[in-house]
Amino acid sequence: MPTLLDIAQQFAQSIENIELLGNGYINDTYLVNTDTKPFVLQKINKHVFPNPGKIMTNLELLNQHIGQIKDTQIPLKIPKLLKTVNQNNYFCDGQGEYWRALSYIENTESLETISNLAQAKQVGYALGQFHRLTYDLDSASLHDTLPGFHITPGYLRQYQQLKNQTELSEDAFCADFIANHQHIVNDLETAKEQGLLVVRVIHGDPKLNNFLFDKTSFQIVSLVDLDTVKPGLIHYDISDCLRSCCHDTSTDEFNIKLCGALLASYLAEMKAFFSSNDYLFLYPAIRLIPFELGLRFYCDYLDGNRYFKVTEPSENLRRATEQFHLCESILTQELEIKDLIKQLQFQ
Repeated sequence: MPTLLDIAQQFAQSIENIELLGNGYINDTYLVNTDTKPFVLQKINKHVFPNPGKIMTNLELLNQHIGQIKDTQIPLKIPKLLKTVNQNNYFCDGQGEYWRALSYIENTESLETISNLAQAKQVGYALGQFHRLTYDLDSASLHDTLPGFHITPGYLRQYQQLKNQTELSEDAFCADFIANHQHIVNDLETAKEQGLLVVRVIHGDPKLNNFLFDKTSFQIVSLVDLDTVKPGLIHYDISDCLRSCCHDTSTDEFNIKLCGALLASYLAEMKAFFSSNDYLFLYPAIRLIPFELGLRFYCDYLDGNRYFKVTEPSENLRRATEQFHLCESILTQELEIKDLIKQLQFQ
């Protein structure tokens, strides 16, 4: 079995040390220090991404597309794919594991929580810039690296199958919340089928800690974790970003002030590309994503924690409960959130 050093040396020979990087739920990520520039080394989780080659093809297309853009008003950087010493985009080891290397963006940090409106505005600008960068990239040219990802009705069907198969007793709060709110799962998919929302390029996982803040300027300079870049509805990106940034984890409340700051700065970048239907389905998206993620966490708990990394068996149950409480908070603020969206649309 190759060591981490063996694998890192497929991308650079002068390795000084290797350390863990980040706290993601999916891939194993390391910072590799060399005698020149450090780089990021990742092992792609094949259980989650059964066809890693499609991910690498998407990343190459994304790198090529963004490399051709000369818009100096979009300072956002996307990590570059680094070649192996044999000039390949990735390395497959003897166990069939896929490894890739990405440029490391120095003097940056990620955040786990938003502490002020300025940070929320930075996130909104950065997500808007990503969607502007990819607006004219043909989504049909990208592989769907996670079929079924962000297709909420599919997660509901998975739950209905699992609850009849598992030997675990269902959690009363989660089971009741799903039963009482499952009618919302088709909102975005139906709009897509009716042509009210169009498929574009999405990041797929724009949670807060995937944005890198420059330690000196405190501005966001990069958006990372690009495995889920694929065709989809940008509403999934916007609402997942809001879910992550506006979640007060001490109370599981949805912070509408942070929501307003983030959405306003996002639309400062994307207003020209937003239709009346895009505005119309913002609130349904905002309430849907925490429900969807709660479903995903709860299904994984019932299925023996096979998808998300956990430190103890009930961690995914706790995560699911938190997301359902967040969704509950959004539902209680429906009128305020809709009023906010209307003000942003017509200002």
